[in-house]
Amino acid sequence: MNNYNALAKRKQVIAAVVVIIGLVYLTQLFNLQILSPKYRDYADSNAFLRRTLYPSRGAIYDRKGKLLVYNRPTYDVMMVVREMKQFDTLDFCRTLNIDMARFHSLNADMRDRRKNPGYSFYTPQLFMSQLDVEEYGLLQEKLYKFPGIYIQNRTERQYNYPNMGLILGYVAEVDKNKIAADPYYVRGDYVGKSGIELSHEEDLRGEKGVEVLLRDARGRVQGRYDDGKQDKAPKSGKDLTLSIDIDLQAYGEQLMQNKIGSIVMIEPATGEILCMVSAPTYDPALLTGKSFVSNYRQLEANPYKPLINRSVAGTYPPGSTFKPTQGLLFLQEGIITPETRYSCFGGYPPLGGRPACHAHASPLAIQYALATSCNSFFSYGFNGMLGNRTKYSSTSDAFNVWRDYMVNMGFGYPLGVDLPSEKRGFIPNSKFYSNVFKTDRWVAHNIISIAIGQGEILATPLQIANLGATIANRGHFYTPHVARERKGASLDTTFTKRHETGINREYYEVTVAGMSDAVTIGTCRGINLAPLVDVCGKTGTAENPHGDDHSLFMGFAPKDNPKIAISVVVENGRFGASNAVPIARLMMQKFFAGEIPESDKWLETSIMNRVILPYVYTRNVPAN
Repeated sequence: MNNYNALAKRKQVIAAVVVIIGLVYLTQLFNLQILSPKYRDYADSNAFLRRTLYPSRGAIYDRKGKLLVYNRPTYDVMMVVREMKQFDTLDFCRTLNIDMARFHSLNADMRDRRKNPGYSFYTPQLFMSQLDVEEYGLLQEKLYKFPGIYIQNRTERQYNYPNMGLILGYVAEVDKNKIAADPYYVRGDYVGKSGIELSHEEDLRGEKGVEVLLRDARGRVQGRYDDGKQDKAPKSGKDLTLSIDIDLQAYGEQLMQNKIGSIVMIEPATGEILCMVSAPTYDPALLTGKSFVSNYRQLEANPYKPLINRSVAGTYPPGSTFKPTQGLLFLQEGIITPETRYSCFGGYPPLGGRPACHAHASPLAIQYALATSCNSFFSYGFNGMLGNRTKYSSTSDAFNVWRDYMVNMGFGYPLGVDLPSEKRGFIPNSKFYSNVFKTDRWVAHNIISIAIGQGEILATPLQIANLGATIANRGHFYTPHVARERKGASLDTTFTKRHETGINREYYEVTVAGMSDAVTIGTCRGINLAPLVDVCGKTGTAENPHGDDHSLFMGFAPKDNPKIAISVVVENGRFGASNAVPIARLMMQKFFAGEIPESDKWLETSIMNRVILPYVYTRNVPAN
């Protein structure tokens, strides 16, 4: 009896094990065949070929409707490894104009799951990209000889003008980080890498489509599946209209040839950027097609850094172009009135004449101080603010108020322009100086140079131009931007929001009067364009420890109902009046008159032929 019971239990255990094993197998089969997309895709791929249909990337126009960027067809060679049979590899290589070594390299890259995480035997994989029309025609004729080889249609960027490469940016093959971050992309896709192409990628790229083809048991395509009902047509990217005037942009690039620096022009009423020149720059056509890699390496090796958009990523001491911010702040805080006068004897007396100043009448009030760019006046005002114990509890308290005003005027943080790589510049706070001096007991005289835009102060050319727009508007600005419309639809409210500085309009009128006097009787008489237009301006000469000083100008025009604000920065250009002012003069004439008058043709020729480059040891590297 005991043996019988033991045998019965053993049978029950064996039966249970069999049932459990069966359940495990059934569960796994259900998972593989029903739940797992991987194996379902493998099964589907035996019957279907899903061919991606790439959308046409959105075109780009300038503010006047001139076509800047468009597309032309290009072709990729795709492989379905499972379908590949024996074929003449040498003939295939000759057709594509590559050698066997190149064939094996491309084949290895395609099969390498580190470089191509989506690699599969069953789905089309990118083998070679960017065939031109002639190469496509040769391969198309012989395609029947190469089983498993398909041609994928797509487009590549083309340019109507050799200008604004840094604004437009470039398109290149997507990297594995982008693929991991966004499931829209797979190996072989192209994506905006810089400029507008990057910042407006989602608008420009469109939506992919798909064509589902039916295959027989041998993998041969028999036609469209379900009469094309499962196909999805691609959606073209949205066309983009920029605020840039290509004629103004091209002229600015001509003026800045063989120079390093920037020109930025903004429409104060909207924040639209009319031109954004960064020098040196490059022809955008260089970064397209099969020469992309070699051209990019040459640009990257250029010691003058043409791949950096200095208008948004270059930071400079603003010099005397910063002085209007100081006068406005001192007036708003009651440190001075429009009638307050300070003395100047060729420099700031409390510090033994440093910072030094050029000769002019003394004592003087704020309006004349702006016209003559008096260093002493703004040093007195800065010392008066930080030392005022009636209004502020400490130097640190006063300085933090100072800093908050600078931030409200658009300095110290990115403005939010719709371009990548914008830098914030630098506006210190009181904690910064406490750390520098290892004590909280520092005073205005320790940092007096920041009152005249030197010392630790750094600003981008865009921020300097935005200051001009803010003064032109008498106390407010709109976030600068280069995109104007997306296929007729206005941009989002980011670019229509009005930013207030917190300073009364009456004080801006005093500042405008001082900048107007600077043009008629002061430091920037070289940009006096009356009767064509009344210009308000401010020169700047920024100290540069690495060579000649930088030449700067900031201004706007007309004085009433302004249409443009401008900043010009010429690295190593010395005095503001020497190079920045003449360039700004020519740009304003181009804007308001459409051409340069005969009386200024000599100036145009002089500026275009002027070479202002720091010495850099290099071998045959062009500056522009």
